[in-house]
Amino acid sequence: MKITLSQEHSVPVAAGGLGIFFEDINYAADGGLYAELLENRNFEAKRAHGKIGAFLAEQDGGYAWEAYPAGASVACKVKDDRPLYAENPHYLRVVTQAEKCGVRNKAYDGIFLKKGDVLRLSFWVRSYDLRGFARAGVYTATGAVFEVKAKLRADGKWHRYAYRVRAKADCAGAAFAFTLDKPGAVHIDAFSLMPENAVFGVFRRDLAVLLKELRPGFVRFPGGCVVEGNSLANRYQWKCSVGQPERRKHNWNRWAVHGASREGDFCSQFSHYGQTLGIGYYEYFRLCEYLGAKPLPVLGLGIACQYMSDEAVALDDPALEAYIQEALDVVEFANGGTDTVWGRVRAEMGHPEPFGLEYLGLGNEQWETAQSDFYRRFALFSARVREKYPDIKIIGTVGPDTDTPRSKDAWKWTRNALAKDANFVYASDEHFYAPPGWLYDHVGMYDEYPRAGKVYVGEYAAHIEGKANCLSPEGNVWEGALAEAAFMTGTERNADVVVMKSYAPLLARIGYTQWSPDLIWFDACRAFGSVNYHVQKMYSLYTGDVSYKAVSDAAGVYVSATSSGDLTYVKAVNATDKEVAAEVEGDFAFGDMLRIVQMAGALSDCNTAEQPEKLVPVEVAPTSARAALLPPHSFSVLVFRK
Repeated sequence: MKITLSQEHSVPVAAGGLGIFFEDINYAADGGLYAELLENRNFEAKRAHGKIGAFLAEQDGGYAWEAYPAGASVACKVKDDRPLYAENPHYLRVVTQAEKCGVRNKAYDGIFLKKGDVLRLSFWVRSYDLRGFARAGVYTATGAVFEVKAKLRADGKWHRYAYRVRAKADCAGAAFAFTLDKPGAVHIDAFSLMPENAVFGVFRRDLAVLLKELRPGFVRFPGGCVVEGNSLANRYQWKCSVGQPERRKHNWNRWAVHGASREGDFCSQFSHYGQTLGIGYYEYFRLCEYLGAKPLPVLGLGIACQYMSDEAVALDDPALEAYIQEALDVVEFANGGTDTVWGRVRAEMGHPEPFGLEYLGLGNEQWETAQSDFYRRFALFSARVREKYPDIKIIGTVGPDTDTPRSKDAWKWTRNALAKDANFVYASDEHFYAPPGWLYDHVGMYDEYPRAGKVYVGEYAAHIEGKANCLSPEGNVWEGALAEAAFMTGTERNADVVVMKSYAPLLARIGYTQWSPDLIWFDACRAFGSVNYHVQKMYSLYTGDVSYKAVSDAAGVYVSATSSGDLTYVKAVNATDKEVAAEVEGDFAFGDMLRIVQMAGALSDCNTAEQPEKLVPVEVAPTSARAALLPPHSFSVLVFRK
């Protein structure tokens, strides 16, 4: 078979068009990228439950804490009088009846450390009359992995204790505990146990490295449905996420109620899933710096998640101005000088230089209804932002699906607005989670898209019946990743229309998952990329700045081609169960084959915690200047040099 390349109708490829989308789902932040090892470290946990339009979040500050040792005579009570900080007012009163008793933290699956690991430990204690010592550390059945000794001050004031500690032995599933050397009562709050190797002191290193190896061009954050919230009170409020970490107001997570049903009294197994906001907007911008990616924050428009609520602030309600101001102020936070209110906040957090924000997302998966009045609402927000910040590129949305009446209507409205104002929106966000067959059938969907109106494919993934909801790495099988690779040849060929794309969801903690498949899986001690991760990585590493017309003359073989300088990258997906001999030709000089990067396997192959690299890209030596063998069910990048 032949793969034919042509310079005719070649189009530019936007730099950094393949990015990542971070949403706090599957314990992606607390318990995930946020390197903090302790759970409910500030006693602000809530138990969320309910059903559409009627969600409740009840205070349950004692969650994840229990008496230590097991069965010890320890009385615990969550209190909120004279708090450490008003934003997170709850703390724990601990009363012990015997020496060397106290409380332990669940810490998700327990503490996993290697001998020699260095950590930063801190906590706050208030004692009114108890003198002596408290101890904190990580313990196994055989003794302390590390332990610190804190001298109590019986003055009725809060005092912070901070230590640098080192693990004396390996441990798995160990207990973090706080104890008193003798009976008595103290108040405790704001614990932290952070690995010293955390990137910027915040991000779990193995996860951050996996993200960096993707070389993303941008990061969309913090969601997703988390932006909107199950109610407007539950929405993500970025101003609560900046400043001193202990003073960032805890919020319950919209995904805490995912899958809740009448059988479980509308309470899911993840009902305590919350957001300490240890990763907030400042940290998201710093993450972008670490990754060398452009930030793409997404702001709510005064509409709660339309799947979960019909709550919306009316356009004529003065309360809507606060939502508009949030959008304006985030630009000031990112780009403003130190003489501005929010630029000064950024500087005080340690970053006087602007972050250089270029993109701003307005809304997520919203659509027009009488209640949402979305079209007029979006136009208002877009106009206000661009009036003050004309250089900001607005990312819009055309709803939660494609090729539906509401999607078509949204595109019609968008293109009409663009005809009147070319800067109305830079790109519109499309989402689809679809079976592999749909992706193969729609490889060419952007061939026919009007060139007025650019696309950001902001959330997409292949969902396979019987696999998509298994909530484990076994759901990320090669069958789905191969279909995604094929679909992406179509987005790459139409790089003049599809200017940005990002797979979703990004991260998933094993055993704490609400949605699958996911790009990266992890547990307490390891992290690895799914087969889908490696497909995304191949696209990120081997894409040029010009996309050519590329045609395959064989059914079931999907192709695209780009070049940069003297290198040309030809991507070929062989979705058939037969080996295919491919010959590449073109109407321009693209040189000889330098190397082949390839993934090939059984459709059921997947990477797991036990076999994290069962299927990964390998390099294959070329045997011909212009020809290569494409194995069955394979994705290959053929690299040519002039």
